[in-house]
Order: sequence, then C-alpha cells, then structure tokens
Amino acid sequence: MEETIAAELAHAAATGSRELDRLCERHAQRFFDEGVEPGFAVESADFNGDGLLICADRYWRLRFLDRPTVETATRCARWLADHVAADARTTVTEKWALGYAFITRDNIQAGAEVERATGALVNGEDRSPEIAYFATLYHAGKFRANFNCEELGEFLKSSLLAMAAGKLREGPLFLALEAFAAFGRHSVTSEHAVRLFEQAWKAPDRTSAVVDICLNGLWWSRPFDRQGELLRTHAGEAVEKYPKNHIFHYRLAAGHRICEAYDEALRSIDTALELLPTMGNRSSHGLLQDQYLAERNAIRTEERRARWMTEQQRLLAELKAENAALRDTVQSSPVRMVEVVAVFTAAIAFAVGSLQVTLNGALSKGDRFVLIATLGAGLLLFALLIVGLTWFMTRVRRRR
Repeated sequence: MEETIAAELAHAAATGSRELDRLCERHAQRFFDEGVEPGFAVESADFNGDGLLICADRYWRLRFLDRPTVETATRCARWLADHVAADARTTVTEKWALGYAFITRDNIQAGAEVERATGALVNGEDRSPEIAYFATLYHAGKFRANFNCEELGEFLKSSLLAMAAGKLREGPLFLALEAFAAFGRHSVTSEHAVRLFEQAWKAPDRTSAVVDICLNGLWWSRPFDRQGELLRTHAGEAVEKYPKNHIFHYRLAAGHRICEAYDEALRSIDTALELLPTMGNRSSHGLLQDQYLAERNAIRTEERRARWMTEQQRLLAELKAENAALRDTVQSSPVRMVEVVAVFTAAIAFAVGSLQVTLNGALSKGDRFVLIATLGAGLLLFALLIVGLTWFMTRVRRRR
C-alpha cells in the first residue's frame, strides 16, 4: 500500500497542487480512521511539493486536533525520528512542533498532566533528548501562540520536560523562545530581552523558525526605545534572506509603521498580501489575510493621523506667530501713545511759549529769536528724553 500511495502522490505532484492536496487529505484521513500510522519514509522538507511529507503532515494534524497533548507530541516525535531523513529532520521538527501548537493553542494541558507525560517519557525504553525537545517545543508553542509570556518563561526555565531535552536547550530556537517570553514579561527588562534576541539572531545555525519567533517577540514586546528601528532592521534582513516569506514582510511593515515610514509600510504589507496565497494549505489563509488587512488599515489610519498632526502643528505655529505679533502690537501701543503725547505736549508748549515771547515784552527780534530757539531746543530735548526712556524700558522688559 505504501508504494501505491507514493506512486499516486508523485503523479499528483506532477499534475498540479490541487490534485496533490486532495489525495494527501484523503490518504491522511484513511490512515487516521484506521488508526494506523503512515509507514513510508520522507526524504525532504518540501512542504509544497513532497506528497509524502504533505500526507504525513495532514495525518499528524488530524492526530493533534483529536488529542492535543504532550503524549501525541511524543508519538509524533518518535515517528519523525524513524521516518524522516536526517537532513530534513530539523526543519520538519520545527514546523510540526510549532505549527501543531498554533492550531491547538486553545487547549493547554495542566502542569500535572505534562509532568506525568514527562515521567513516562523519561522512564520509557525509547527515551531521547530529541523526543523531549519536540514535546517541549509543542507545549511551549502553545504558550507562545497565546502570548502567555510568564508561563512560557517559567516552563522553559524549570519544567522537567524542558530539562529532558538536554543540550538541545542550548540551541537558537530555545533562545528565541526565551527572548519571546522576556519581551512580554514585566519582571524582565527590555535590555535583557534584547540581549537574548541578539544571541538567537546571531547564532550560526539559525533557522527560519528562529527568525520568525525572534521577530514575533520583538513585534509583541512591551514598548521600549528603539523597538521600531530594531524590528525594521532585523525584519529587513529576514526579507532579504527569505523573500517569499509573507510573515517576514508583515513584520517589516509593522516596523516601518512604528518608525512612521508609511509609504514603505504600505509596500511591505501589500507584498505580504500578494505572497499569502502562494503558501499553500498549511497556513490559515483567512485568518492571516484578516490580520494583514488590519495592519494595512492601521498604517493608513496612522498616516492620516500623522498628516493631520502635521497640519495642526503648522496652524499652531502660525497662530503662535500671529499672537506674538498681536502681543507686541498691544504692548507697544501704550508706549507709542506716551511718545506721541510727549511730542505733542512739547509742540504745544513750544507754540504757546513762542507766541507769548512774540506778543509780549520789549525784547529785540534777535533776543526773541534766541529765546524761542532755546525754548524749542529744551522742549525737543525733553521729548527726546521721554521717547528714549520709554524705548529703553520696553526693550529691557522684552529681553526679560
């Protein structure tokens, strides 16, 4: 039967993805209904074109939806170790453990149940760090999918299941999960979370799953300085390395939005929406599309708000300038009035004084002229003194 299934799937892969998808679903359902695990070997990690891998993926998806437990994760890990080629095992392990955790995130086992399953695993005949590692990723993935950062951090740090993974806990994927938990925990500083993030990001054996969790944690993080710039920079690196990954374009759009680069954000989110249909049946297309459209609406809303704020700031600056000019006018008006009154008073005094000198007395014309000139000079000096003092006093007050 295994040879027949392999031949059918190989032929379907050559004819088109729709037929391949239908056959994989049918065979997976038959394996599940009969209670039989697939016996064929998987040689690649091609989730788009390897029919045997897709069929096995659909089968274990049904198993996890039926019983979303650590026990199921243990059985899946054993099958994976026996049937998947060594060079494809890391990719399949990460995709399955985290993917099945996401689709069963609404069902988290109690701690006591996990510890009982851990005891059975540790004391079993075929115990191994690889199986514990897969089961740990699956249970931790549920916490991550629900953004339960406190529970995730404690589970990774102190659970017996995580301890049973041995040295595999030192890998970049564990570091990425620890960074994700740290970004959402109020008891951990953002600086510490960023350090964990950088350690996972710079790991030489970093995988796309590590990149995804790192960017997810940075995006989800409690706000801190440079968050937007860090997200934009690292998401840009991820897009360069994985240009067909719609999630990384989505993270890049969020980074651009936080940095208020709205044109770039719109380009990135539109690219994510364009790439989304090419990812096949594994992803929940409708859920992701709604999420991406919500991000696009957020970008456009914030862009309009930013334009409105810019216009309001411009109007406020103009209003401040007009108010300042009006204030100067109002403040200078009394001063100008004092100056006008001083000059006008001096002019009247000069007119009255010169008229009296002209009409009265027995002075000669020369003496009268000297007297009038002296009177005019004195009144002019008086007016200038008043004007000068008022200008000096108002100038000092403005400086203060």
